[in-house]
Amino acid sequence: MKIKKAIIPCGGMGTRFLPITKSVPKEILPVIDTPVLSYIVDEIVNSGINEILIILGKGKAAIKDYFTPNKKLEAALKAKPEMLETVRRINRNADISFTIQDKPLGSGDAVMRARDFTGDEPFIMANGDDLIVSDIPAAKQLSYAYEANEAVILGVQQVELCETSKYGIIKPTRTDGKTVWCDDIIEKPKTNPPSRYAALGRYVFTAEIYDYIKTLKPASGGEIQITDAILGMMKDGKVYAYEFEGRRYDMGDKFGAITATIDFALKSENYGDKLRKYLKSILG
Repeated sequence: MKIKKAIIPCGGMGTRFLPITKSVPKEILPVIDTPVLSYIVDEIVNSGINEILIILGKGKAAIKDYFTPNKKLEAALKAKPEMLETVRRINRNADISFTIQDKPLGSGDAVMRARDFTGDEPFIMANGDDLIVSDIPAAKQLSYAYEANEAVILGVQQVELCETSKYGIIKPTRTDGKTVWCDDIIEKPKTNPPSRYAALGRYVFTAEIYDYIKTLKPASGGEIQITDAILGMMKDGKVYAYEFEGRRYDMGDKFGAITATIDFALKSENYGDKLRKYLKSILG
């Protein structure tokens, strides 16, 4: 079955990016002039998926505003066709809908908000602050992997050993090219990580994930975490990982955002040469 739908949970307080995230959702912080989330939507659309559900947490109304056509703005830009085209391109080829997660009850609860949207179909989930740049979109890579082995898939990459405490790290049992079979996942291991394979914000879920979420009891703080549902399916042999290709930026982290902006600017026709000249002038 081909994957036709994707969801993007946009919860979390964005505390790593305070003070700006006190009023601006981290998902629409810009890389130069384009929000992170817009690049993620483009990735999904370029993967052949145009039905997208964005799950909004509290204080995230600006995300809906960004992706909703603004007729008054478009009318004001009629004399500026290039700018008008830029604005109209925001949600072109994407059928975007929204739902609300009323309370911050965890990633598992957020995914449950997509139950009616996805129905019995498999779907991509992309974290709203994980930007991945690759020749073949990451969502398409995982879609291809799903067509070969229909199961829940964790998009992973190998990280430095000193970085493993930041991520969910899988315990591999065997590998077959980029496919990594696994039977456990440890969330942010402080010591002795089971591998260097980190789950990095791209997933394929089957509809069965909802049944596993329903069985979970809230953890401390009342949250239900999707990792616990994934672990349950993993123990039942219904999950594997896929090592996708691409450069991943953690856009919820200030340094990650800085590096993304620099890398994008260096590749820009408008700013690349100017930025190189400036960097040389200050770095020597």
